[in-house]
Amino acid sequence: MKTLIGGAVAAVIGLIGLTIWFGPFLQLLAGVLPIMLLLGGGLAIYLGFDELKDSWKKGEDKGAEAGDDSGKYKQEIDDLKKEIETLKTDK
Repeated sequence: MKTLIGGAVAAVIGLIGLTIWFGPFLQLLAGVLPIMLLLGGGLAIYLGFDELKDSWKKGEDKGAEAGDDSGKYKQEIDDLKKEIETLKTDK
């Protein structure tokens, strides 16, 4: 209950302060808005670049996995060829 009353009092005081100092509030907003846009844009560029690097790494990993699989399959083919040869000699 105390929190509700405190919040209501703070909202009323804030509304009164905003009406009294509306001009300075707009001046402050005009000063802060470009800085916020600059920081937000920088953050978006950083996150976009980080995501791009992750997608590059995933592409490299897929290529490496394909190379590993081919070696595994070659080994399996060689083993099967040896098994076929042993079966031919047993007859």
